[in-house]
Amino acid sequence: MTGPEAPLPVESRITVPRSARYYTLGGERAAEAWIVLHGMGQLAARFLQAFRPVATPGRLILAPEALNHYYTDHRTRKVGALWMTSEDRLAQIADYVRYLDLVWSEVTRQRTPFARVEVHGFSQGAQTAVRWVAMGQVSCSRLVLWGGGVPHDLDLAKYGAILNAADLTLIMGDRDEFITEERVQAEVDFLQSSGLRYTMRRFRGGHVIPWPLLQELAGIPAGEPAP
Repeated sequence: MTGPEAPLPVESRITVPRSARYYTLGGERAAEAWIVLHGMGQLAARFLQAFRPVATPGRLILAPEALNHYYTDHRTRKVGALWMTSEDRLAQIADYVRYLDLVWSEVTRQRTPFARVEVHGFSQGAQTAVRWVAMGQVSCSRLVLWGGGVPHDLDLAKYGAILNAADLTLIMGDRDEFITEERVQAEVDFLQSSGLRYTMRRFRGGHVIPWPLLQELAGIPAGEPAP
């Protein structure tokens, strides 16, 4: 049927149970936890390897994997995960905030409360980390964004105070193939105009998590090589 009498699609929604996975390193006697969120096209287990050198019995590293998977290379059938797309984005944001809350609740349920909690997000995981800290149930001592920034559509009138309490730290390479110097400056301009307190760290390199800065954030003496 065509024309003005043609029926229009009616959208309905349903909440479904599903499985998800997360990975941990260290933390046998943890007083500290780092939740680390991977970038687009990555998988949590492999991403976690970047943080292996800072996992200790006293520091738990927790890496949830995004709920959405796809083939990053159809020829090799290599699979990656991503946190969201532009399609149905508000629902996807609500889904991953709720999911990360559930992971965090599961991990902390039978533990002594952590004295220190950090949330780290890389690339697409950076904006995911910001939204979770702002909208979710985690309370963090430091929020670290590697190769990513704050979502410019986040309601800072509502969530700005939470982010200002989170010791926001942005770390960006000067040769990042995904973040030009123009984008870095645009992020700085946005942060300054928004009134958010932040620290910006730069390093020589690309779209990576560099060991010297990770070493510094973890309080490992300078000059020690990654294990």
